[in-house]
Amino acid sequence: MGRSAVTKLGLVLGAYVEITLVSASVGQQFSFVRKAWPMDDKFGGRVIFNHIDESPVQDQKTASIKPFGGAISIAHELELRLQGGESSEWINKNKLWLAKLVRKQFSGRVLNERNLLTLRLCNKVLHFNTVHISLKDSPKETIEQCLEKLTLNSEYYQIDRNSTVTIVTTGSPQETQIQKSVPFCLDRIGGLENVIVELKEITKLALGLTKPLSNSDVPISRGVLVYGVSGTGKTLLVNSLAAHFNCNTVRINCSEVFSKFYGESEGNVSKLFNKALQSYPRPTIMIVEEMQNICPKAEASDIVKRMSNFFVNLLDNLNSSMRGSRTLLIATTDNPDSLHPSVRRSGRLDYEFEIPIPDADAREQILLKTLTPQKHALHAGEIKSIAKVTHGYVGADLVSLVGRANHEAKSSITYANMTSALQHVKASAMREIMIENPNVHWADIGGQEDLKLKLRQIIEWPIHRPEIFTRLGISPPRGLLMFGPPGCSKTMIAKAIATESKVNFLSIKGSELFSMWVGESERAVRELFRKARQVAPSIIFFDEIDAIGGERSAESGSSVKERVLAQILTEIDGVSALKNVKIVAATNRPDLIDKALMRPGRLDRIIYVRLPDFDTRQEIFRIKLSKIPTAADVRPDDLVARTEGYSGSEIEAICQEAALKALEESFETLEISQKFFEYALNVVKPRTSEDLLTLYENYLKQQDQ
Repeated sequence: MGRSAVTKLGLVLGAYVEITLVSASVGQQFSFVRKAWPMDDKFGGRVIFNHIDESPVQDQKTASIKPFGGAISIAHELELRLQGGESSEWINKNKLWLAKLVRKQFSGRVLNERNLLTLRLCNKVLHFNTVHISLKDSPKETIEQCLEKLTLNSEYYQIDRNSTVTIVTTGSPQETQIQKSVPFCLDRIGGLENVIVELKEITKLALGLTKPLSNSDVPISRGVLVYGVSGTGKTLLVNSLAAHFNCNTVRINCSEVFSKFYGESEGNVSKLFNKALQSYPRPTIMIVEEMQNICPKAEASDIVKRMSNFFVNLLDNLNSSMRGSRTLLIATTDNPDSLHPSVRRSGRLDYEFEIPIPDADAREQILLKTLTPQKHALHAGEIKSIAKVTHGYVGADLVSLVGRANHEAKSSITYANMTSALQHVKASAMREIMIENPNVHWADIGGQEDLKLKLRQIIEWPIHRPEIFTRLGISPPRGLLMFGPPGCSKTMIAKAIATESKVNFLSIKGSELFSMWVGESERAVRELFRKARQVAPSIIFFDEIDAIGGERSAESGSSVKERVLAQILTEIDGVSALKNVKIVAATNRPDLIDKALMRPGRLDRIIYVRLPDFDTRQEIFRIKLSKIPTAADVRPDDLVARTEGYSGSEIEAICQEAALKALEESFETLEISQKFFEYALNVVKPRTSEDLLTLYENYLKQQDQ
């Protein structure tokens, strides 16, 4: 620069100045530090400097120059990334030699993490981005010194002969293709539109991209907690958010932070926070995965307690430091209740976003986003039908489902490929839960048409047609009780309704809930309902409910049975409402069930499953005999007429006994004749007593009164 300009700025020979170039088209700024040397004044107010191609601002017209008064630190480690892939193969073979050449060529150069370095070599021009610069840490550095370093007022570094230079390339073509195939983009995330909108607003404010509405002194929140079950897309969301704003990203990996040496764990976290603060004024997002490992609620060891307190102090420092004014920390966890309460208070992780298990609409959006880059032949209706049957599937499961279908597809993904993939890819939420697949259909149950209609009204309508209840301003029935003689297909009917409704089926017996340990039985009930909510829509089937929900009495005291019943009553219509979870119970003795369980809002529908009438028995025999090779002399109508008073299971026993008798005579038997059915009728007798039928009739009369 001219001598007069040097004198006007009050510079000495070789003094550092900060030069800021401004783009004439988009207003982009680019700053760097150089030494000022005087030249002849004939150039006027022009400034000439070497390596103009190091500036990404190619159409600059104006430059501002001011004396640089900041501190310049010696770079201990310098990581450079080669732009472009033309010479990457040659670079990989000569990394060590090239690193020495860069250190020698640029020794004494002052730069920051946004500067470029240009090296001319063998008639080629190599451009390097500065990926990361770190300082040399003292081995005796204390925690207090680490905290003081976080407010260091320097973002420029100088390369010297002792600096360690590392060269990294853009990767092989295969690696580049893999990176391009899984881009982080908010537009490719489905089902989280509302969360994304709120997160973008918070991020803009925290990174200084938008100004607050008022000039008040209220601090801006710089902490966000994103929680949800595994596979819902927490990591994808925060990575896509960082990519959307194209800002610096610092990741804190719990497995890499902790150390067995005293104080080293805190030092590792301090380095990462220091790296984020040193990038100022460039916006930075810090991502902390599995936050509960750093700040757990239960501090089991001394190192965990020290790390938790130290991390909270660093989090507070983001608001108190000027260099933290363009930094946002986003933490993720599977269980927010396992976090230490101090980290969730106001001023730290102010905002909390739950990423829920997607419902049918969200699953449809996720499938659409996932299938868009794939070659498929599915129309909107087929995608919607797949979304409806993938209950409990999270985003990762749906991506795996599409991947499995793509693997089976020959040219493009079809509906048949997706249906086949459903048999192999199960929902993550259900893998730890024994979800029963009944595989029983209405066609397997003979007769009972009125009963089937009532069950559809109670179970299917609220799940598949919820708008009709909303329109009428009523709540759908929450549960139903089926009672009747043994062997009348009560359990089979419950399985059929689950299969036909395409909902998850959880079958529970009393022995599975009771435990000898105090409190374990109640915990088992809570866990049962939690799992049912997690995989909703679902049906909880209590077989032989009288063994669990028997009537309480003053003499029994606080027994395990009563505590379990009280917990069930609380779960059915307690503070946490059951949504899309239906309770179905079956019993042979409805008179023994506690009255509190039978009130409206709990088991508010009572259905009497009677002994099969003539038409029902005829349908049962038709279904059973269609699977058995019978002789021409078999008279089904005669069998129906002679089995009055038989239950469905007893009719099935007749067919079973006739087949076994035929095998007794000869293993070569090809068909079963009438004589074997005559034998079976003499062996299998109806076991439902008149007293039991009278009890059911009296119970119905009491309910009608």
